[in-house]
Amino acid sequence: MIENPNDLSRRRFVRDALGGVGFAAVGAVAGGLIRRFRKGETLWQIDPYVCVACGNCATRCVLEESAVKCTHQYPICGYCKICFGFFNPEPVSITESAENQLCPMGALKRRFVEDPYYEYTIDEALCNGCGKCVKGCNAFGNGSLFLQVRHDRCVNCNECSIAAACPSGAFKRVPAELPYILKTVDHA
Repeated sequence: MIENPNDLSRRRFVRDALGGVGFAAVGAVAGGLIRRFRKGETLWQIDPYVCVACGNCATRCVLEESAVKCTHQYPICGYCKICFGFFNPEPVSITESAENQLCPMGALKRRFVEDPYYEYTIDEALCNGCGKCVKGCNAFGNGSLFLQVRHDRCVNCNECSIAAACPSGAFKRVPAELPYILKTVDHA
């Protein structure tokens, strides 16, 4: 049976067109990744040494759930029995009851290690970035709790609405290669 030459050119056209679309899709994905992490790109971040934990991060983000979350720098932490980031300034008792906790969301978790040490961890799914624990930790503790922008959530707005509302100017542009500003033991 002799094939129609027009059928071959249609098949070749469809095959070549699909190949071209696939090649373009791979190029677009690669270009997007390169663009996202190219040298010189900057991201929004909070300088923990400048932040005053004003509460704007919880309410001013364009996202329904803020991209700002509390971070705990364990090398600075004293693993105290009474953590001023966890407990209200005047707790009813030194227990994990809600009325004694500073965090309105219950995002800071307390776990006994050994007498007199406790470990405090943050449940990021519950954290709304209000900064109440940060304010308590900085006022009476060692400052191991601080706020940071989570880049897996942040949409990197051209003009960050939280940055515009930040009274201390703690929001800064940082290189994408170094997206976090962490507290260190020598600055604590």
